[in-house]
Amino acid sequence: MTEIIARQTVLPAGAFNLLMGPGGRVGDALIHSDRVHAVSFTGSLPVGRQVAVATATHLVKCQLEMGSKNALIVAADADLDVAANAAFVGAFSGTGQKCTASSRLIVVAEVYDAFVAKLTEKLSAVRVGHALEDGVDMGPVVSAAQLADNLSWVQKGLEEGATLLQGGERLELTTPGFYMSPGLFVDTTNDMAINRHEMFAPLACVIRVENYEEALSVLNDTEFGLTAGIVTQSLATATDFKKRAVSGCVMVNLPTAGTDYHVPFGGRKNSSFGPREQGQYAREFYTTVKTTYIQP
Repeated sequence: MTEIIARQTVLPAGAFNLLMGPGGRVGDALIHSDRVHAVSFTGSLPVGRQVAVATATHLVKCQLEMGSKNALIVAADADLDVAANAAFVGAFSGTGQKCTASSRLIVVAEVYDAFVAKLTEKLSAVRVGHALEDGVDMGPVVSAAQLADNLSWVQKGLEEGATLLQGGERLELTTPGFYMSPGLFVDTTNDMAINRHEMFAPLACVIRVENYEEALSVLNDTEFGLTAGIVTQSLATATDFKKRAVSGCVMVNLPTAGTDYHVPFGGRKNSSFGPREQGQYAREFYTTVKTTYIQP
């Protein structure tokens, strides 16, 4: 389908090609080929570092989109219906399998209990099943290996002392697939492994903080910086957040998962390296500037 769409555009023949295969073989061949002039990579931080080393050795430019551990702050003045919806969509859309998913929900103590109650109510009503069936809210995860990894994160969170308030269980349905219920951890702290590593699962962890300043400090306390969000009714707080959140993309009163293709996309710290993807900024990566002089 992708090739059919490409042929229908103004791209010249041979400009767009698809080569399918495992990264260990196809990807390795690409980053070490002297016929490749630029590499755009999306994947894990360890593999991204390998790509950076290989391309630097060959003086090939690279663009890296790697890990994330995004967070959504729920401020004391937040509209809790907006907050619960932003958290639900941000953490669980795409079965949590998005690099922009907000798996850390940082909630000010003043509204902590009310927010958790609203989000739990939404999660308890989620229908899990075949993604093409009417009325289904969340489909399966991508593979048996991913499901096993997700369930191991549930176990890890319990071992660390977090409380599994909702879901996080494997589901056996009539339609074959790798299903699990959306899980919500409470009583978590930002130093727990479930709040440090990208789980890529329909799991979210709630962190209680005392005020906005602590919330912002916790949000920035990560090696990643892809997306970050806040729910607040204060323009001053929103403006401050946009300036001080160490993240490539910031959202106010919106889910962290979901960006537009016409705007630049990328993160800070260990989330991204090189020019931004998408929008006009992508020209920096996919083209080469040439300076010319002519005397008439």
